[in-house]
Amino acid sequence: MKLGGYANRIAWVDLTAGNVEFKPVPEDDARKYIGGRGLGVKFVFDNGPKVDALSPDNILCFMNGPLTGSEANLSGRMAVVTKSPLTGTVTDSHHGGWSAARLRWAGFDGLVFKGKAAKPTYAYIHDDKLELLDASEVWGKGVHDTIKHFQEKYGEKDLTVITIGTAGENLVKFACWINEDDRASGRGGTGCVGGSKNLKAIVVKAKKKIVKAADRDKWKAAHTKALAEIMDERVVTSPRKGGLSVYGTNVLMNMTNVIGGLPSKNSQFTAFEGAEKISGEYVNDNILVNNPTCHACPVACKKEVEIKDGPYKGLHMESLEYEPAWSLGANCGNDDVRVVAKMIDTCNDMGLDAIETGHPLSIYMEASQRGYTNGDGKLAWGDGAKMVEVTGKIARREGIGNVMADGANATAAHFGHPELAMTCKGQGIPAYDPRGIKGMGLGYATSNRGACHLRGYTPAAEVVGNVLGPSTVADPLAWKGKGEMNFIFQNVHAVTDCLDVCKFATFAESLDSFAAQYEAMTGVKSDAGHLLKVGERVYNLERHINNLNGFREGSDQLPKRFTTEASTMGGSKGHVCELDDMLVEYYDKRGWVNGVVPESKLKELEII
Repeated sequence: MKLGGYANRIAWVDLTAGNVEFKPVPEDDARKYIGGRGLGVKFVFDNGPKVDALSPDNILCFMNGPLTGSEANLSGRMAVVTKSPLTGTVTDSHHGGWSAARLRWAGFDGLVFKGKAAKPTYAYIHDDKLELLDASEVWGKGVHDTIKHFQEKYGEKDLTVITIGTAGENLVKFACWINEDDRASGRGGTGCVGGSKNLKAIVVKAKKKIVKAADRDKWKAAHTKALAEIMDERVVTSPRKGGLSVYGTNVLMNMTNVIGGLPSKNSQFTAFEGAEKISGEYVNDNILVNNPTCHACPVACKKEVEIKDGPYKGLHMESLEYEPAWSLGANCGNDDVRVVAKMIDTCNDMGLDAIETGHPLSIYMEASQRGYTNGDGKLAWGDGAKMVEVTGKIARREGIGNVMADGANATAAHFGHPELAMTCKGQGIPAYDPRGIKGMGLGYATSNRGACHLRGYTPAAEVVGNVLGPSTVADPLAWKGKGEMNFIFQNVHAVTDCLDVCKFATFAESLDSFAAQYEAMTGVKSDAGHLLKVGERVYNLERHINNLNGFREGSDQLPKRFTTEASTMGGSKGHVCELDDMLVEYYDKRGWVNGVVPESKLKELEII
């Protein structure tokens, strides 16, 4: 392949046979899907979209983009792409840190695993090589101990460890991959797929080797412009000045609470009286000890904390992100930041999606509140010690934890009340209530990987824009125009996931800036329109895969709580989410027929 930016090398690993084949990146696919999420989704489609998620025939992809390992801002992201055991959809989940850059410096654009190893196995990548080695001595260990083991074995310098924990080994359907102790590819059960393949870890040893652009003069100009946009003191990304840099993602806790967009107690309410006690501002003032960052990122949104008193005194962890802090905080009626920190650390060590874990817990709590538990004991709102205990049972599949390990829908069905599951396509919602942030409600329903805020982050306009002042501002309580907004945001985020850069770069950098960097790096002529078309192609291919798996007419739904039970609190009082009205507008923009991609659209986008 002649394109710049790529290593032009993907490792295709047959775990059953123990073989590794190194293949170039197909140039036609690279031009159509770029890399990261897009290329991984194309591989899932080519592999056969109807495979069972936990069969050896499913593939598990770890993918970089052409900007990975370069000087590009916020380019330390890796996409983990597979078919989800939680939702049955195609899924991709990204993590930050240094693993993506090191994989690229080691000489790879991606790793694709298929089959099932006969015994616990890890992949060791170094010096353009990939070795499959015995992981029996770390099977059964948590994430933190597994990482320590490999650091002792290979040395900490220039080393990345991506691993599953006990949850992945036990096939918890929302188990995830964790990188560098606390950076998670959290959503969709990618760690469960790893466990089903007896794949414990991926260990990468690589020295820094910044990727050079095809056109260095163009790159210098494009990167200088993009960096100026990130550093602009008027935007949330501005280092040490913007809210995202100072307080991290948890700057959103108080903001969403004020406008009645913070779901609490399993979304019975749209605000939480204890929100301030678990907010980014509270963390900054009371338990913050460091501001670590990722490859090529001046924003440093990560917040490292230390608990100073109580039963978890001395706990040192990273980081209280907004969505996990919501899921294990407001969602569970918990306003103790020490418990939130302990719960997130527990999820990270066990390899659990910290957003998803809060859903079976809050369902158990509401079932207890309403007398639905039928002999399965009780879990009270905000009972921190019991939350930690039950989370361990989920990871080990013990007792009621065995039911909860299959996800929110299974938990609610077990208690005889499926309406308690706040899910879309089987995945729990993140930290934005559709009654108070209506564009996000449409985003949950139409997300191709189940309820998700990162498919099209409309709160950038509906929440952040209103408070912190970027140019895009939208009324969170208005439903009109949200179909077009989601169409645009979803396409933008799809293509940035292909590059693969952090979503926060889109808070500052223009699409023209991304296009200029992509063109300088690869040599492919590009502009904003070109990138939007790539994003649209990726989103439609994902939707086509889901259509083939039975997600057809009427599959884009929200829990009825959001469409029929009006908010009683905050700035959203009296509101429900007008999903059906927004879907009409959205499908018109997409050119879909009630959620199904017609053949004409697939041909127009050169998918078939």
